[in-house]
Amino acid sequence: MEAQIRLLLLVAMAVVAGCATGGLAARSSRPGRLEGLRVPLTHVDAHGNYTKLQLVRRAARRSRHRMSRLVARTTGVPMMSSKAAASAGTADLQVPVHAGNGEFLMDLSIGTPAVPYAAIIDTGSDLVWTQCKPCVECFNQSTPVFDPSSSSTYSALPCSSSFCADLPTSKCTTATKCGYTYTYGDSSSTQGVLAAETFTLAKAKLPGVAFGCGDTNEGEGFTQGAGLVGLGRGPLSLVSQLGLDKFSYCLTSLDDTSKSPLLLGSFAAISKTVAASSVQTTPLVKNPSQPSFYYVTLKGLTVGSTHITLPSSAFSVQADGTGGVIVDSGTSITYLELQGYRALKKAFAAQMKLPATDGSGIGLDMCFAAPASGVDQVEVPKLVLHFDGADLDLPAENYMVLDSGSGALCLTVMGSRGLSIIGNFQQQNIQFVYDVGGDTLSFAPVECGKL
Repeated sequence: MEAQIRLLLLVAMAVVAGCATGGLAARSSRPGRLEGLRVPLTHVDAHGNYTKLQLVRRAARRSRHRMSRLVARTTGVPMMSSKAAASAGTADLQVPVHAGNGEFLMDLSIGTPAVPYAAIIDTGSDLVWTQCKPCVECFNQSTPVFDPSSSSTYSALPCSSSFCADLPTSKCTTATKCGYTYTYGDSSSTQGVLAAETFTLAKAKLPGVAFGCGDTNEGEGFTQGAGLVGLGRGPLSLVSQLGLDKFSYCLTSLDDTSKSPLLLGSFAAISKTVAASSVQTTPLVKNPSQPSFYYVTLKGLTVGSTHITLPSSAFSVQADGTGGVIVDSGTSITYLELQGYRALKKAFAAQMKLPATDGSGIGLDMCFAAPASGVDQVEVPKLVLHFDGADLDLPAENYMVLDSGSGALCLTVMGSRGLSIIGNFQQQNIQFVYDVGGDTLSFAPVECGKL
């Protein structure tokens, strides 16, 4: 019998991920050494006063740009800037938006005395950076730009620093200062001096964190915060610098206004309320060409009654470093390599009992016309992603969304070339634990708002 689930779908959708106040906790085994930390995450659009339809469109558009950015990074082919796209008439101009480098913000402070600011978290990059005075080219930010001359704990890192050697691009004008340029796959970049400073997270003081003190920062998407915090696998990421073996996050559902917790160190464990049998674990795969990304092995898909098995090459990392599947907190939509996406799309089209409709106004590819009577009785095929040793069994609200204005019921999965990405729509109310020490990714269904 065809395995299907009844769709309990939101009539309208808000992309919100919680407040940035309250719920802070930190634990240290001794001064200067972090053992465990909990930090709330806020969605970049949480305070934008957007309509629900605008939130969906904004998230979809940011996802397209980020996917293009990440693919450009893996393939080495620069993507078209939004300005060039606009001049060519290919830009989506329905909702004004800056293409984002991530979807969630964390609150932190820098320096002594501590200066608070919000930064985008990014599991797809490593560098921690913020804008610094004096600015050569800085974007507008809602908090004061950090002035290193006003901090008693700031120090520029020398060219002999191991962190300087870890930079993909560095330039030493003097032996006492390590200059850096860090790009994100398109015209977006930050440039300045690599330095060390005391950061404050959840009231915990973290001295000596290497960061980019950027005086020249350009690109579309940085303005949601005042910089980035890289959580990738490289040596410059915050996770690596703190010597943490694990980190975890649990993203609240799209209509939930409670915060989404980021858990570091000893706090990064699957909730004790989850039965051991519900926890799935898959190996993290390394790609020498892209050492920052968190790759997993996707072996197949199940759509309703159809099990889709593809050649191992469909989702594997290729000899030239392209391909593969990454889990990413900063992309909303899931993107699958075309061979897999076409098979998934065909299976959905065969099993949905609704006519197809145009979803371009939302920014999604596969949509169906919802019945005039509503969606309470609509059934959609079950979707399961089969990883190496683990199955991600998704609830319907994690892959189907409804535009109540047009009546389009859309799949939040799209096709890509060069890289597949498991996005955060598919991750909501599922806790993910990245065991970077043990090279595994574990996940289990959790009510993230109660974690």
